[in-house]
Amino acid sequence: MGTKEAEAELQLQGQADIWKYMFSFADTMAVKCAVELRIPDIINMHGEPITLSQIVAGIPDAHSPDISYLARIMRLLVRRKIFAAHQTSEGGETKYGLTHSSRWLLHDSKMTLAPMLIMEDHPWLMTPWHYFGQCVKEGGLAFEKAHGRMIWDYASVNPEFNKLFNDGMACTANIVMNTFVSEYKDGLGSVASLVDVGGGTGTAIAEVVKSNLHIKGINFDLPHVVSTAPIYDGVTHVGGDMFQAIPNADAVFMKWIMHDWDDESCVKILKNCQKAIPKETGKVIIVDVVLQPEGNAIFDDTGVAFDLLMIAHVSGGKERTEPEWKKVLEEGGFPRYNIIKIPALPSIIEAFPK
Repeated sequence: MGTKEAEAELQLQGQADIWKYMFSFADTMAVKCAVELRIPDIINMHGEPITLSQIVAGIPDAHSPDISYLARIMRLLVRRKIFAAHQTSEGGETKYGLTHSSRWLLHDSKMTLAPMLIMEDHPWLMTPWHYFGQCVKEGGLAFEKAHGRMIWDYASVNPEFNKLFNDGMACTANIVMNTFVSEYKDGLGSVASLVDVGGGTGTAIAEVVKSNLHIKGINFDLPHVVSTAPIYDGVTHVGGDMFQAIPNADAVFMKWIMHDWDDESCVKILKNCQKAIPKETGKVIIVDVVLQPEGNAIFDDTGVAFDLLMIAHVSGGKERTEPEWKKVLEEGGFPRYNIIKIPALPSIIEAFPK
């Protein structure tokens, strides 16, 4: 192929890429539609691939369904390998089955990402992304620009948003904690009490206590969050503000908390952690992304996207590379640390005081 032809091909590919990114939201909205209609659950309930007519028959409150719309949405989702299409016979109806991807969208599964997907793709949380350009030009927080207040304040005055947010956090807690309790069991042997800072409604600490009956669990979060928390054996719910004080315990656990805050705020949190744990034997266990911007591991691309999510939703937070973690930990009084890679999006950072 000559230089001119090669250049023309690259130009054409560049155009195709821009079309792809222009409409990449179509993938997102199609997956969201499938989750809202509970299509993965309907297929799963039958236990085998089913036709469009069978899917429509199982959709809740579908009073006058348009099966042609569904066919077109499913065509894209099959192309994206969210569902599998099976041709039963020549000219027969196509049947649709689950894939490894759509099994993560089952509402009734403990290991589901459906509530997180519904949360992240809700207009409340999508709108701040439209303010990125404004944030670059004049600084400030995207969520606050979109809604007039920060995300935590918004949750405190909007019960529907608060539930949406807590449900999303709880489902990711299930997935991450399932990996954490199996990969870090040796690290919890000498811990008699563990406080989960920013623990939401207590899903994460409940999983730790269930697998480590010797641990007394403390779920610590803002008062309006813990007020909706269910009762768990071995877990005490405590309302408060991590920037003021953290309940005393042998160790502090923080899952996807530090990435919500800027470096200065993280240092404040870590200094409060230092006051809450024994000087000689205490430690902080952080479950968070360790960013690999040039990495090609299975979740490295998602980690970079998560970093932009921090711009969209939180108060100056970010995902951090290892050198950035080292700086924050040292300034917060935790100069010694280990990074433990686990088969999940975040890693475990085990940090010890001076």
